[in-house]
Amino acid sequence: MGISRRQFVGGAIAVGAAATTTGFTTPYGTDPPRTARLWREFVDAPYTHPQIPYVGRAGARRGAARLDRPPVVANVLSHGARPDGSADSAAAINRALAAAGERGGGTVLVPPGTYRIDDFLRIGHSDVVLRGAGSGRTKLFATKNLTELVGAYGSRYGGDKSSWSWAGGLIWLAPQARLDSLLAAIRARAWPFEGWTGNRRDAWETLTTVRPGRRGDWSITVDDPSAVRRGAVVLLRLVDDADHTLLEHMAGGGAGPESYHWDDKTKLTSYVPHEWPVRVVSVRGRTVTLERPLPLDVRPEWDPRLTTLAAPLTGAGVEGLTLEAVETPQSAHLLDKGYNGVTFQCAYDCWADDVVVRHVDNGFGLVAASACTLRRTRVEGRGAHHPYFCREGAHDNLIEDFRIAARTVPAPAGTQLHGINVEGLSSHNVWSRGVMEMGTFDTHRGMPFANVRTEITVENNGRHGGDASAGPLYGARFTHWNVTVTNGRAGLVKIDTIAPYSATVGISEVREFDQIDVPDFTGELHARVEAYGDPGSVRPRNLYEAQRLLRP
Repeated sequence: MGISRRQFVGGAIAVGAAATTTGFTTPYGTDPPRTARLWREFVDAPYTHPQIPYVGRAGARRGAARLDRPPVVANVLSHGARPDGSADSAAAINRALAAAGERGGGTVLVPPGTYRIDDFLRIGHSDVVLRGAGSGRTKLFATKNLTELVGAYGSRYGGDKSSWSWAGGLIWLAPQARLDSLLAAIRARAWPFEGWTGNRRDAWETLTTVRPGRRGDWSITVDDPSAVRRGAVVLLRLVDDADHTLLEHMAGGGAGPESYHWDDKTKLTSYVPHEWPVRVVSVRGRTVTLERPLPLDVRPEWDPRLTTLAAPLTGAGVEGLTLEAVETPQSAHLLDKGYNGVTFQCAYDCWADDVVVRHVDNGFGLVAASACTLRRTRVEGRGAHHPYFCREGAHDNLIEDFRIAARTVPAPAGTQLHGINVEGLSSHNVWSRGVMEMGTFDTHRGMPFANVRTEITVENNGRHGGDASAGPLYGARFTHWNVTVTNGRAGLVKIDTIAPYSATVGISEVREFDQIDVPDFTGELHARVEAYGDPGSVRPRNLYEAQRLLRP
């Protein structure tokens, strides 16, 4: 490490003392702030702690506070967009975005005004940024939903559900070839897998097999480095074995996961092989150094290998605008039509900044997206199903300075509110400095693991979803750190009685009511609780920001 333990602890405490909240005040109780015991333990083993994951490099460009923007290359007015809302501007904006992509990238300006869009916007080339004049000055007014624009989108797991309830966006950031293949499959009613290796999860090739490694290692040993390039994004692929020891490992191991019945959890088992995208920092002989530490052990029985993946969308973003859908009543649960906001899919090192979505079915999506940053985002209006969703193996993303506003109209009967969602073996994602005037910490089965929610105020009135076939609510190393619950409800926030190898630190005093869950795993959960009933009383105040001080 490039910083001593004493410097790390002291610096992190200083950051915690200086940290500010986002539009709310966190109480301190009667005692002065104190350094958490769990934090001191974490400093001694930051990459292998049993309850707290290392997330200090989550987000675009490893969580950089400032992201470089490409130069301006186009103005949508020059392509025929109308800032008075009098005519459809979607075609003009898409022409500008495509032109920027074809010339190798650049920023496309959307000057102040209201722009009617009768189609969804596609950002399919790397290093292309759609930039408004600010969320209070540039508005895109969406008149149609994705069912109208693309077609009905059923579920690959059967039934009458609409996959627009958790997929796609009216601003859709995805590699052009990957997006084209998804749209073709949807229109052919061949409901696709949505991740990095194609509609049938067969679009990959081996780069090299990988020798055994341990969770927290920053370097791996490969058998043949000849196809591995510095700076490339690759997939680490792990295959579960017949005894499901990979899934057991994701759950923390031990008697509970070993006795769990995995075989009938068909939706969960469809998420493996597990695919983790990561950028290569260096290749020296057979040693490959990665920009993030290994999220899991690498064991021979899981056939570990580095593989190719769909060419990722990188360096793309959307900023400084409001996307408002025509206001319609919220649809019945799982039958959303696709008035969705901004979705990142098969994207890496991409971002949204100062973006508001209004009157949407689903707000901001991360679908098989990794290393992306959503900063200063807001969901508001008539109420959303998933204000934020993070699924299909989405990893290492950062959502910070976010707000879910209270709905402006009563919820229609038969609808559902989730909140900040994570599912589908997604891991090492961070929600930081947020205000949730409604919703919950929606852990949607599919055994996500090693995710962090820190420095958040929540009116905890949402519910989680998830099919029984998707398996456990939680894998190992979920951490909720400094959370103020304004309505006193425990569910999905105080997780020490349900989440294995978890940490619940500095949350409000709460009680169980409404949706109440029971543990998926039997026996000892090895969960930890500290500073219960006194949010803000521990240092560091913000777990993610404190971890950023650690240098490998």
